[in-house]
Amino acid sequence: MAISLHRNVREIFDAGLKAADPGQAIKRAVKHGKDGELIVGGRKYKLNQFNRIVVVGAGKAASPMAVAIEDILGSYLSEGAITTKYGHGLSLKVISLTEAGHPVPDEAGLAGTEHILKLLHETKENDLIFCLISGGGSALMPLPVPGLTLEDKQKTTEELLACGAAIHEINAIRKHISAIKGGKLAKAAYPGTLITLILSDVIGDDLDVIASGPTVPDKSTFADCAAILEKYNITERVPPEVAAYIERGNAGLEPETSKPGDPIFDKAQAVIVGSASLSIDAAGKKAIQLGYNTLILSTLIEGETREVAKVHTAIIREILKSGNPVTRPACIISGGETTVTIHGNGLGGRNTEFVLAAAIEISGLDDVIILSGGTDGTDGPTDAAGAVADGTTLSRALEKGYSAAEYLKNNDSYHFFEATGDLLKTGPTMTNVMDLRILLVGDSN
Repeated sequence: MAISLHRNVREIFDAGLKAADPGQAIKRAVKHGKDGELIVGGRKYKLNQFNRIVVVGAGKAASPMAVAIEDILGSYLSEGAITTKYGHGLSLKVISLTEAGHPVPDEAGLAGTEHILKLLHETKENDLIFCLISGGGSALMPLPVPGLTLEDKQKTTEELLACGAAIHEINAIRKHISAIKGGKLAKAAYPGTLITLILSDVIGDDLDVIASGPTVPDKSTFADCAAILEKYNITERVPPEVAAYIERGNAGLEPETSKPGDPIFDKAQAVIVGSASLSIDAAGKKAIQLGYNTLILSTLIEGETREVAKVHTAIIREILKSGNPVTRPACIISGGETTVTIHGNGLGGRNTEFVLAAAIEISGLDDVIILSGGTDGTDGPTDAAGAVADGTTLSRALEKGYSAAEYLKNNDSYHFFEATGDLLKTGPTMTNVMDLRILLVGDSN
């Protein structure tokens, strides 16, 4: 049973990845109609009525999205520029490509953003602009407001990641210290016609949170930013220029991000072409096909990783004890994005930390396996998507001298699973729809 559980859990994960293919998501959302019409999210656009068609964008999935839009637009496409993470680039015919740093922005990302802005500033009222946005787009389009530097943004991002802030909190601050996020990219494209195609990696698919909402109205405020810094007690830890800028903004002395009702959005359309729900549905169908009684727990899981792991393992114990909420053989699937508060100096991410915390809870249990992986193929600053653990993981680690509790305390989940051989490695998947967690409980026979 152990061998089949390991094989099955990976098959279910891979099915979820396949459903998140960015190119196919673009082609489902953008279709040719009659007489040169393009149909996007129910709206029709006459391509021959536009002088130029330009494509811009950023994110971990930007390359396959760009390949798809090039294929759809063909000779109608004039030029374009996108930015993606290092190692995620693909060959493009017309659109220029920049690879840059993620999750901490770098100079390459700054140069790519400046190129995108240059193209947008050259567009006119009768031009059509496609903006391709996916997870990671916020870090990959760094352009600080005047008076702040890229180093200020880098340090701020590092502090927000380390303190355990949620993605919507991180992006609220990113938007307010950026010259391009929080609807400001839409301002650069105005008065052209703007279509944003979005692959969501955000819980709830909030448009103004995905990649920090560069082309949509922003609901967050400077007051929110000040509250976030205070909540995590990092006002003194972020660069003083950033803290001062947010303080001035909160006092009404700096311009707010673009808000609902702004005329710059009158000719703008935003369409979510893919999200976690598609991946989780596909994973669930695969589990059923493999013979598991399957429950989709939620696509909206968030919170501290270790605590979320305890809740998931409690469900496993309940299945073993009472057959609730589903009988064996059972599969529980969840999605979302948890957070890690860093206390140690080890290496890892939220997925490997989830699995390590879960491994402690299921130690000694038979016919149980847990997988957690990032659909983008990377977990934090590592080359793994996540990890896999079963009831034997802790004992196998102890035989090699590795204490799960000590490695968890030091936030060193990557090295723990590297030693046990249980890292989940996919390589760059060219997509990103948050994390996918799969729990299997085998048949008792």
